[in-house]
Amino acid sequence: MGVSAVLPACYEVNVLNPSRIWQTGNILRTELPILAIQLVFVVIISRLLFLVYKPLHQPRLISQMSVGFLLTPPLLGRFTEIFTFVYPMTGVLNAEVVANVGVIYYAFLSGLEMNLDTILYVKKKGATIAICGIVFPMVMGPALYLLHRKVYGNGDGAGLEETTMNAYLLWTLVLTVTGFPVVAHTLSELKLLYTGLGRAALTASMISDTYAWILFTLFVPFSINGLAAIYSVISTIIFAIICIFVVRPIVVKVIDRKMERDEWDEGQLLYVIMGLFLCAHITDVLGTHDIVGAFIFGLILPHGKFADMVASYTDDFGGAMLAPCYFSGTGMRLMVKSIFAQPNWPYTLVVILLLCVPKILSTLFATFFFGMKSKDGFALGLLLNTKGAIALIMLNTAWDRSVLSVPSYAVLTSAVLLMTVVVSPAINAIYKPRKRFEQNKLKTIQKLRLDAELRILACVHNNRQATGVIGLIETFNATRLSPIHVFALYLVELTGRGATVVAAHMEKLNNQPGAQNLTRTQEELENIKNTFEAIGDAYDAIRVQTLNVVSTYATVHEDIYNTANEKRTSLVILPFHKQLSSEGALETTNVTYRDINLNVMQSAPCSVGIYVDRNLGSLPKMNFRILMIFVGGPDDREALAVAWRMAGHPGTQLSVVRMLQFDEAAEVDTSSHAEAQGILFVVMDSEKQKELDDECVNSFRLTAVNSDDSITYSEIDVHSGEDIPTVLNELEKFGCDLYIVGQGNRRSSRVFSMLLEWSDCPELGVIGDILASHNFGSSSSVLVVQQYGYGGMFLGKQSNNVTTNSDGFKSLVVKTE
Repeated sequence: MGVSAVLPACYEVNVLNPSRIWQTGNILRTELPILAIQLVFVVIISRLLFLVYKPLHQPRLISQMSVGFLLTPPLLGRFTEIFTFVYPMTGVLNAEVVANVGVIYYAFLSGLEMNLDTILYVKKKGATIAICGIVFPMVMGPALYLLHRKVYGNGDGAGLEETTMNAYLLWTLVLTVTGFPVVAHTLSELKLLYTGLGRAALTASMISDTYAWILFTLFVPFSINGLAAIYSVISTIIFAIICIFVVRPIVVKVIDRKMERDEWDEGQLLYVIMGLFLCAHITDVLGTHDIVGAFIFGLILPHGKFADMVASYTDDFGGAMLAPCYFSGTGMRLMVKSIFAQPNWPYTLVVILLLCVPKILSTLFATFFFGMKSKDGFALGLLLNTKGAIALIMLNTAWDRSVLSVPSYAVLTSAVLLMTVVVSPAINAIYKPRKRFEQNKLKTIQKLRLDAELRILACVHNNRQATGVIGLIETFNATRLSPIHVFALYLVELTGRGATVVAAHMEKLNNQPGAQNLTRTQEELENIKNTFEAIGDAYDAIRVQTLNVVSTYATVHEDIYNTANEKRTSLVILPFHKQLSSEGALETTNVTYRDINLNVMQSAPCSVGIYVDRNLGSLPKMNFRILMIFVGGPDDREALAVAWRMAGHPGTQLSVVRMLQFDEAAEVDTSSHAEAQGILFVVMDSEKQKELDDECVNSFRLTAVNSDDSITYSEIDVHSGEDIPTVLNELEKFGCDLYIVGQGNRRSSRVFSMLLEWSDCPELGVIGDILASHNFGSSSSVLVVQQYGYGGMFLGKQSNNVTTNSDGFKSLVVKTE
């Protein structure tokens, strides 16, 4: 039993007065309320569905299509009252107009985020993978379409389209498409954006998406109008050449000059919108499609600062409100029952699965010649199989021009949805299992050999923090025997249209034009890169590599985890969320920075240091004074190892002061872990920690203090909680440039547990919080160290508590997602 094609709908327009210019009724009373209901319904439901799909890392296109699918007959479409309320017959035409305006703007944004210079200067590997991902599906597409016609219904093609040549062509084109914005979103959500796989997928998907637009321009007109489209295609190609080689240099020169002089304001965006619709109208008149002109216009505009401004100002209106109306229409047209309303539906399901194969096989074939692992090649094939807006536009064009029948449209759309939906869960299963960061000597500075390279991941949000971190790195004793490799990680918040931001931060080639037209974050990245490279040039024993991460602040700690693990770093340096003001006080810059620090400290794959900078970089490194306060526990042992390394720097004086706890200060706190681990375990663990502390301090005294006059060691008795601030005030009188302290994890002292509850910044621990407080009045910088391997901070209802592994001091594993 076949399913007949849907007949074209006719809309009745009542002409009330032919002699008037406006020949319809009062649109403010009849048309506008209906349109408002449709927009509100699509936007609200799509956002709710996006939140539902968020755990599965699905792109917005899926939630937007799901809105339309909800209104199909198997679901809410069964209730005529609901469907006619949202989409009455009189309001369908207006919804179509708004939807097409939305997709025109979406195509413009797609062109705006495609960096033409990156595409023209692409490397061989990315281009080869992208081309293979296009050629193989083009070869396999006709065979799969023929198989579909053979198996559907009774195998005679009944109920399918009669004209097969145009259907062959459009079916094949849809299989070749890759959605760059969707790939960028998927990689960002899965925290694979800055891995080798992520960089390869981004480059290949950008090229593939560009080729898809070219194929759309060249072949879609033929699939609709046959050979008569040759004149439309030729004229559109001429228009594109004129825009790229004649209009673009003029437009880029004018806009860049205005941007450099800060003469461009929001009001002048009207000219951009006018140019957008002018180019869309031209290609529509030429006979291709209005979105082609919109894409070309976005492609020729200057990227960087200008593109970032346009996208940020207009994305919410065009991309978040108008475009969903268009993509929801794709879901509304998806008649799934046409697949199952025929006897051979199991074979049709096999065809849908086979449609997902060509792009994956072609990518596997291409990556094999570049020496990539088969797992990486398969994952890359899955990513490049992701479909985006261009595929849906092709499908809607085929529907509007009756190129594909209802069953063929349903089969191909189902395959497109399957290709896009399964990517995130599949990649997540391959690359993001529950993994363990195994403890080894490279993860902590205490276990790192003195003649081994020290690898540091320095995270910064701006250039001022970069300058401060460099002042700290200079205090480390970098020599040819014990070099330092610094990975400077610039953290960029992902807001608005993700693919635009990601594209802006892809690797920039040196000789590309328009390099001066940088976004604010790109300018900051350039300044940070120059700042860190300066220390690399000044010291032969220090190597520097600048990286950047574009991510939401809520999940950026996962990017830090992955980068630290990939680079095999021993220490992650995080900037404190407060910075020194002109009055000399620490003021909060961004409270979100503190949340990032807390998240990193929870499950970092190596040791962590939070750096409170009080203009340390401005101090001379000769006669540089470091004071390390040792209380006890793994964090203090790691802090002592850091201070020990710094002590070898010429001109540095290190003083280590150990607080010996007696009486009340020596009482063991068994309340926090007694229920989970038992009082006996807590007491035994406390004794074990004291043994490790004594062993570490004795080794330091015998090896360092006795052989170097610039290193001193002393002990101070502490009997109660009141003695701790008193001791710190006494030490402050002697003065120092840098305090180094442990965060305090695994300390079992009841006094410190009580003081931690009153700390303003528990991530610094008791000692660090006092030293960084305004009331303490110190002008010295502070480095708070947390050692890897003993559990991180507990971020539950009471964020100031500290947790440990269930394995106690024998634990060698830290779990993370």
